[in-house]
Amino acid sequence: MRNADPVWDLTDAKSEEFTALANRIFDAPEIAYTERRAAAEHAEMLHRQGFRVTEGAAGIPTAVIGEWGEGGPVIAILGEYDALPALSQTAGAAVHDPVEAGGAGHGCGHNLLGGAAILAATAMRDWLEAEGVPGRIRYYGCPAEEGGAAKTYMVRDGLFDDVDAAITWHPQSYTAVDDARSLANTRIDFTFHGKAAHAAGAPELGRSGLDAVELMNIGVNYLREHMPDDARVHYAYLDAGGIAPNVVQARATVRQLIRASNLADLADLVARVRAIADGAALMTGTRVESRVHSAVSNLVGNRPLEEAMQRQLDALGPVPFDAADRDFAERIRATLGKGDIAASFQQMGRKPDYDLPLCNFVVPLDRPSRGGLGSTDVGDVSWAVPTVQARVATCAIGTPLHTWQMTAQGKAAAAHKGMVHAAKAMAGLARALVQDERLRQAAKRDHAAHLAETPYACPIPDDVRPPIAAE
Repeated sequence: MRNADPVWDLTDAKSEEFTALANRIFDAPEIAYTERRAAAEHAEMLHRQGFRVTEGAAGIPTAVIGEWGEGGPVIAILGEYDALPALSQTAGAAVHDPVEAGGAGHGCGHNLLGGAAILAATAMRDWLEAEGVPGRIRYYGCPAEEGGAAKTYMVRDGLFDDVDAAITWHPQSYTAVDDARSLANTRIDFTFHGKAAHAAGAPELGRSGLDAVELMNIGVNYLREHMPDDARVHYAYLDAGGIAPNVVQARATVRQLIRASNLADLADLVARVRAIADGAALMTGTRVESRVHSAVSNLVGNRPLEEAMQRQLDALGPVPFDAADRDFAERIRATLGKGDIAASFQQMGRKPDYDLPLCNFVVPLDRPSRGGLGSTDVGDVSWAVPTVQARVATCAIGTPLHTWQMTAQGKAAAAHKGMVHAAKAMAGLARALVQDERLRQAAKRDHAAHLAETPYACPIPDDVRPPIAAE
């Protein structure tokens, strides 16, 4: 049976080779800025499909761009393929079973995200060629979404300057248009320099970098009471000064991850955290230096594109899961708590249904969504060009992202069905944007109105380069 949209048929026609690509990416997980195999796989597929390919985009060895077409509007489809550390897991196992102890794994579904995005771009390539319609489809293979902010660097380097609209998606336990809420954030490394000394014989001669880090963390903890409700600060020790307790630690480094609902609030909170670092240095007689590691902006919504994406999802209907998909989802759900399941339904704006293993509906556009927010470098793309993102069901309802349970479902039949569904939605919207100038102009007007109210300022300083490019 033919699909209602010809570009959906073109998506189906190549779905098998692209789900195989997603599986290959899953089997060789690579964390931020190390995705050499994934980038090479995507570049090779783009070459095979006739795209003009640029590797090493924005000076990032694992960023790749493929373009096809001439003239007309430029429609971007964004892909990702980075994994997460310490989330190795055997695919298809409903118990915690790492493939490699401490190894990386696709606990956020980015093997599927990149697979669907490049499939959608290829389907649009085939449609443009078949119809002879002017227009360019451009696939952005974006590394390091998990903490590396590659898209922010790509925006800063002007790689989206000629784009009319950008489309992306993310694996999720339900199907909906993303409500375009996220937290702006910045990751800053604070290094305290002191003086080593014998911790017993002459401690008075030492100045401890580790003491400074711990005092900084105490200061940040007291700051939490006086932050906006939706702001967050997290930390990780990058260098605790060594393993010898009888040596005063002369140097220590902590990474502070600071989040806020918008760039203005983020700038204010960053200034307060920096002041705390200065105070910790003063108290310990150390010297502090800081370096921005990465930063992302909050998402900017685009109502015309969101309504257009909703039309695509409504026309497609829910992901066509079957009994076998539901059986595996039930086994995964047995490892989750009721709170996990309730949280998914909160995001959908629905009362929890603890007997529903997989999402069998499309969530309405204006749902009363609740729940915590994360961050994404798609935010900076959304400031540069009109942008829309879908969430498409690929896993059991209640599956938290960044967990072994998510990794376990990364090669399941249900995940592949959701991936192809997402590709159809993105390709269908890309086709609509190429053909409908009124939609493009409405999206641009909505975007321009937001920028007129709040101009964009890149959250990463000009002198900061992607970590891998600096090495």
